[in-house]
Amino acid sequence: MPSLAQRIKAVIRGDVADDLATRSAYSHDTSIFERLPSLVVFPKSADDVSAVIRVIGEARARGEQVSLAARSAGTDMTGGDLTDSVMLVFPKYMNRMLEVGDDWAKAEPGLYYRDFEKETMAKRGMLLPSYPASRELCAIGGIVSNNSGGELTLNFGKTNDYVRELEVVLADGTHATLRALSENELAAKETQQDLEGDIYRKVHALIGAHEHEIEAARPTVTKNSAGYALWNVIDKKRNTFDLSQLVTGSQGTLAIVTAAKLGLVKLKEHRAMLVIFLSDMDILPEVVTRVLACKPESFESYDDKTLMLAVKFMPQMLRQMGLAQAARLGFSFIPEMTMVATGGIPKLFLLAEFAEDTPDEALRKVEETAAALEGLPVRTKIARSEIESAKYWKMRREAFALLRKRMKGLTAAPIMDDFVVHPKDYPQFLPELYKLLNGYSFTYAVTGHIGDGNFHIFPLVDMSQPKTHSMIMDLMPRIYDLVRKYGGAITGEHNDGIVRTPFLSYQFSPEMLDLFAQVKQAFDPLGILNPGKKVGGTLQDIERSMVTRSV
Repeated sequence: MPSLAQRIKAVIRGDVADDLATRSAYSHDTSIFERLPSLVVFPKSADDVSAVIRVIGEARARGEQVSLAARSAGTDMTGGDLTDSVMLVFPKYMNRMLEVGDDWAKAEPGLYYRDFEKETMAKRGMLLPSYPASRELCAIGGIVSNNSGGELTLNFGKTNDYVRELEVVLADGTHATLRALSENELAAKETQQDLEGDIYRKVHALIGAHEHEIEAARPTVTKNSAGYALWNVIDKKRNTFDLSQLVTGSQGTLAIVTAAKLGLVKLKEHRAMLVIFLSDMDILPEVVTRVLACKPESFESYDDKTLMLAVKFMPQMLRQMGLAQAARLGFSFIPEMTMVATGGIPKLFLLAEFAEDTPDEALRKVEETAAALEGLPVRTKIARSEIESAKYWKMRREAFALLRKRMKGLTAAPIMDDFVVHPKDYPQFLPELYKLLNGYSFTYAVTGHIGDGNFHIFPLVDMSQPKTHSMIMDLMPRIYDLVRKYGGAITGEHNDGIVRTPFLSYQFSPEMLDLFAQVKQAFDPLGILNPGKKVGGTLQDIERSMVTRSV
């Protein structure tokens, strides 16, 4: 029998690579994991994706241990796009903007978000507001597959709020379009005698039989990317049934997305920022409550450790910019450098940005917010110019890059990088968190979406040391146990992948985990779509896939 590579080459127009250099290039993402794919396939169309899935399904039915993982830009922090079997890579060919409507755009999964936004802004003056911090590097497929969110999520919601329609290839190689269906449309789908019809019947019955349990499992925090979002499938207000809500955030474990129709919004043009310097963590919930009442467009944070790193690596940060911008921005950092030199560094920097139709309106909102904080032991500063705001955004957005790129021999490890808690619990939660982290001998920085209770923590570790691997396996359950104690979510934006799938039990009951497994079985009976992610992942998967070098 021909090899798997030969069988795939015979049925697609795209490329198939099995050389070590190509396979090695796609063996890692932005996580601490590495898996060497056996084949890398670059499909040219949805028909190519369908043909590859059919070949893999036939091989699996014959007993061959093969599977498939899809990859867009490779910015995933969870190992969600890694495989030691066949990898589908989209950006080479499936990278087109297909259509731009009045308030939506349709794109292939390999289109980089930066190019997506350029086109939507040029044609409609609108954008997809759920872009993540990696907006210059990530692609549409990853945004949908992880149900991404970012700095605008506080005001505009996550990616699932903007998914209008998904074109997918199912696990038997058939094409389907997933969107919100009426009762009559759902009934028609359920009469189909094929895999798509079977999926609709099984998922509809499962949700109906476990409605109360599913609703009880709905996360109470502001955002969540853990598990399968069964609670989002039925919209009782609109009386619709929408499997695109289930596939969004599923990390390619249920179907392969080949095109996404996404809603767009028009942002207000003028912004002003209130910077809040906080040293008393006990008053953080009150600060957050008062700021949120003023309705900022975004509300972000970074800690004193982030500032120290930014100041330490200021020359490298500025070299990434043009000379004129670097000069202006560099001078604006003088107060922060003085803070570091004199030891007068607050514990937390809060950035509340307001967007309005005119500069005066934006400034007025900032001034009102500053007035709302009077009487609290905080210092505030109004960033009145774009340059003043830019330096704070630079520190917030560059925190992970600073850690990842500038610490020779050390890795910024995304192992507890995305949990979410309720802001009301900050006074109790944060001291416990810092106490736990300070029990380990690593440098770390804490950034996050403070208005959402979503924190990103990246410890700096030497992955070449076996003791680091042991530390990671010791720390993760302790972190997620703390998150569980306060009723949080183990991931708000970055998803489960290799790193968090084994910890889903810290958020969901055994019954819900069984429902997730039933959903996976309904969509993917042969288990060929990205196995071990979302369902079935183990601690051994984490241990065997961790890199043994700095990344």
